[in-house]
Amino acid sequence: MKYMNANKVLPEKLIMEIQKYVQGETLYIPKQEAEYQKWGTSSGGRQLLDHRNAAIRKSFSNGCSIQQLAEEYYLSTETIKKIVYSHKK
Repeated sequence: MKYMNANKVLPEKLIMEIQKYVQGETLYIPKQEAEYQKWGTSSGGRQLLDHRNAAIRKSFSNGCSIQQLAEEYYLSTETIKKIVYSHKK
């Protein structure tokens, strides 16, 4: 998160109005909901996990056991169960 000086980006009237409520404190102004991105979309992490999970589901449908998949992917058996029994495809 990047900090900005309000004096450089906001009109003076708006700063004076904000100062009625908060003075000298750090104030977080969230993005509009339309600007939000889901976790991992920028870094590609979500795509990597989706590919991994698809490979786990495929291996499971080809006969690999939950225990084998847990050992191969270094995940708990409960996590593997969540992946293979979820309805995402």
